[in-house]
Amino acid sequence: MRLTVVGCSGSIPGPESPASSYLVQAPFEGRTFSLVVDLGPGALGALFRYIDPGLIDAFALSHLHPDHCLDLCAYYILARYSPTAPWPGQPIYGPPGAAERLSRAYDVPNGDAEDTELTLATHFLFSDWRETQQIGPFNVRTVRVDHPVEAYAIRITHDVPGGGVLAYSGDTGPTEALVELAQGADLLLVESSFLERPDNPSGLHLTGRQAAEVGTRAGVSAVVLTHIPPWNDRDQVLAEALPHFPGPLSLAVTGASWEIG
Repeated sequence: MRLTVVGCSGSIPGPESPASSYLVQAPFEGRTFSLVVDLGPGALGALFRYIDPGLIDAFALSHLHPDHCLDLCAYYILARYSPTAPWPGQPIYGPPGAAERLSRAYDVPNGDAEDTELTLATHFLFSDWRETQQIGPFNVRTVRVDHPVEAYAIRITHDVPGGGVLAYSGDTGPTEALVELAQGADLLLVESSFLERPDNPSGLHLTGRQAAEVGTRAGVSAVVLTHIPPWNDRDQVLAEALPHFPGPLSLAVTGASWEIG
């Protein structure tokens, strides 16, 4: 299983990265299966560097804040109006209400002007998250985490003997649910939005220290810090995290990739 960082800027796109988006790929039925986890603003354009977007098999949304899902509106335009359109609709796994949320963002609730039968909501195949589901070669488990909207951490296991395990926090404050979900993962991709400050709000995001401590308590093999907003110093987030995890710990960078398992 390969993880590629498409976008890793927190809350908004940054000068060096789109907002959250990650490409997870593995062999499946004689080809490569491609799952895109989150697709925030700016991510679709960057995605062209790593894959023909028409070859994406499925999407997974940790939650419905715009910095994690809004470029699906742009993807719909590509699927509908590009020279190779129309494309078949892919599955989108996410919280309840994803079809309505993205349709509101696209702002054509009753269909496009020239075709009232095809809409964003009917183009994609929306499925609400269940505790576990099979998505191509991946066994995917989700748990609710601590965020102001319904948000999920996602555990992706390459469903073959010896297959790797990726745990992704989505957006969350400190919660035991994330520690349990990440147990024994090969790589924990974990949000680290906050610097260590006494006035950080609860139930929203993690600091670098808290993210590293999740990795230690969960016994993961490696930690990658992501979702750092442009107004915070990435190196400071890293410095605050390093003493709290004994293994490999690094910052997510657009274009970086890892072989997991």
